[in-house]
Amino acid sequence: MSAPRLRLFQLVSPALPVGAFSYSEGLEVLVQAGRLADAAAVTDWLAAELRGGSLPIEAAALPRLMDALALWRRAAGVGDAAAAKAALFDLDGWLLAQREAAEVRAQQRQMGRSLLQLLADLGWPLPEGSAPALAWPAAWAWAGLCLELPPLEVVEAYIYGWVANQLSAAVRLVPLGPTEAQRQQLALAPLIEQRAAELVAADPATLWNGGVGAGLAQLGHGELYSRLFRS
Repeated sequence: MSAPRLRLFQLVSPALPVGAFSYSEGLEVLVQAGRLADAAAVTDWLAAELRGGSLPIEAAALPRLMDALALWRRAAGVGDAAAAKAALFDLDGWLLAQREAAEVRAQQRQMGRSLLQLLADLGWPLPEGSAPALAWPAAWAWAGLCLELPPLEVVEAYIYGWVANQLSAAVRLVPLGPTEAQRQQLALAPLIEQRAAELVAADPATLWNGGVGAGLAQLGHGELYSRLFRS
C-alpha cells in the first residue's frame, strides 16, 4: 500500500480533530419534522443531496482550489503571489456564499480553521505564514495538496466523509442503528464513486443546487426548541 493512500485514510478518519461530529447540516430539523423517520428515507435524502445539493458544487471546486493553492505556494515571495492568493480567496468566498444558513457558514469556517491549524502543526502551514482563514472545502484541498493526493481521491474522500458524518448524525437522531448506518454507507458507495468521477472534471460554476429542502432545514435549525447539533 502506498504512503499517499495511508495519508488519505488519515484524512477521512473520524479521529480527525475538526469537530465534524457536532454538526448535522439540517438533518436534525428534518428528523424532528418527521421527514426522515427510517433508514430508507435517510438513504433517499443522502442520494438526492449527492445528485443535486450544494455538496457537488464544493466537490467540483476541489481540483480548482488545489490548483490555486499550488500556484499560491509556488508564487510565494515573488510578484504574482497576490494575484494567486486573490483568485483562491475569491473561489473560497463564492463557495461559502452557496450556503444559505449562517450556522452552516460558521461550520464551514470553524472546520476549515481547525484543519488548517492541524496541517500547520504537522508542518504544512499556508504560504506566507497566512492566518488560517479559508473555509472547509479550501482547507480540504490544501490537505490534499500537502498530502500529495490526486484530485480524484480528494474529491471522492470529501464526498465519502460528508456521507459518513451525516450517517453518524442519523445514528443519534433517527435513531439509526450503527449496523444499518454501515449498510447505507456501503449502498451509497457506487453513487459516491460515480459522482466523484463526474465532478472531478466538472466546472463548479456550471452546476446547480437543487437542495432547497436542505437549505430550508439548515435555516430552521436555529429555531429548534431543543437540539443536539450545532447546525
